[in-house]
Amino acid sequence: MRVSGALTDRGFWLAAFVGALLPLGFAPFSLYWLVPVLLAVLFATWMRCPARVAARRGFGFGFGAFLTGTYWLYISIHVFGQAPRWLAVFLMLGMVLAMALYLAGCGWLAARCRSRWLALDALLLWPACWVFVEWLRGWLFTGFPWLSLGYAQIDGPLAAWAPVTGVYGLSAAVTFVAGALLCLWRGSLPVRLAALAGLLALALGTVWIDGSHWTRPDGPELRVALVQGGISQDLKWLPEQRVPTMELYRRLSLDQPDADIVVWPEVAIPAMAHQVETYLDGLRQHAAERGQWLLLGILSYDFDRDQYYNALLQLGPQTGVYYKRHLVPFGEFFPVPDFVRSWMRLMSLPYRDAARGARYQPLLKAAGVGLAPSICYEDAYGTELLDFLPAAGLLVNVSNDAWFGDSLAPHQHLQIARMRALETGRDMLRATNTGITALIGADGRIRKQSPQFRTDVLTGRVQPRSGATPFVRFGNWPVIIVATVLLGLGIWLGRRR
Repeated sequence: MRVSGALTDRGFWLAAFVGALLPLGFAPFSLYWLVPVLLAVLFATWMRCPARVAARRGFGFGFGAFLTGTYWLYISIHVFGQAPRWLAVFLMLGMVLAMALYLAGCGWLAARCRSRWLALDALLLWPACWVFVEWLRGWLFTGFPWLSLGYAQIDGPLAAWAPVTGVYGLSAAVTFVAGALLCLWRGSLPVRLAALAGLLALALGTVWIDGSHWTRPDGPELRVALVQGGISQDLKWLPEQRVPTMELYRRLSLDQPDADIVVWPEVAIPAMAHQVETYLDGLRQHAAERGQWLLLGILSYDFDRDQYYNALLQLGPQTGVYYKRHLVPFGEFFPVPDFVRSWMRLMSLPYRDAARGARYQPLLKAAGVGLAPSICYEDAYGTELLDFLPAAGLLVNVSNDAWFGDSLAPHQHLQIARMRALETGRDMLRATNTGITALIGADGRIRKQSPQFRTDVLTGRVQPRSGATPFVRFGNWPVIIVATVLLGLGIWLGRRR
């Protein structure tokens, strides 16, 4: 991917420009209809060009998209992580470049899969390339599924497919629409007719599947209270802030005597669990006396293994714990050589890795209802929640998006959480430190939400549900298998061309 070629390639700059506009399709802007339009422009730059040029243009699109869509990584690393400015820029750009390489690979694959028929390429083969690469990006090297196209469709008509196909099925639908737009724009009459027929089939399928009820109410509604402390990340870990923080959360919880379940955010208490045992015992006893279940995020230290976990404690009539399984790179673990870790220690930078929780953990239960827990951006990995389903009747997510300040990240993260509720057909309780705390319905719609950066208690009712959506039963595999088969077909056709 020669730099000189990129500088003189107008297709590269066009791809980078439309890529930079891609975050407008996601929250908080939510211009979901814009996504297939931008993608159609990218597809147009891939027409009749060599694989290396298509890769370069895919890279440009990815660089623009992730630069404008995940710039908030700089905020978390420099402003709140207190890393030097140069290091924060280096790490942010490193992540952007790494994500752009995936789309470079997508462009290369699309060119290698090019057949003699635009309709076949744009409607089937290129969407298959995109979905396969997007899925790969979601798990390779722990994965980073941010800005997967399907999330942008949570408020659009294509969202009806989420309980059936999951978010990657929505990405497939978006790229199909983009391919159809390209066919209508640049194709011959037969190609345009094929595109119109495809769009009609997708529309009819969406109408047919919309409103399907895959899950059903199971038991009475539960009263819940989600506590948002509103404590800024730069103040949270100050020693003098610990006791006021503990008292704030305790007081806000005591003010909710009618709630069946009370949820605090991720690491709500700025201490290790063993350091505040008396405080936790008091909370447990008080919750048990009320017949109330309290779920709170805290760090838990294992003295035998000399490791600490990011944990969700359950206190009340029954106690339990969930340990975070999917850790954040450069936040909770550092995939760096030992000499870099030693340098980080000398520079007084965080350098210790958190421990991963086991994949299979006992199901938490509150008020007789099974809970599918996730901590922070674990909710970006939809298939990991399936380990608790269909046994769980509710989803619970605790997060700390204070790391990203007043940026796009909290809005994008909430959008991802909504997709998990829609995919699984379960209400979600989502408690965060500074927002956006929300009650999300099984249809993915926000029932109630708290304002950001304020102390608040969000109260409401949730409905436990039973049953399984097709996505809960089969996960991403149907979509990935179809994409892989089409990808293989495309490579075979490309070789014959």
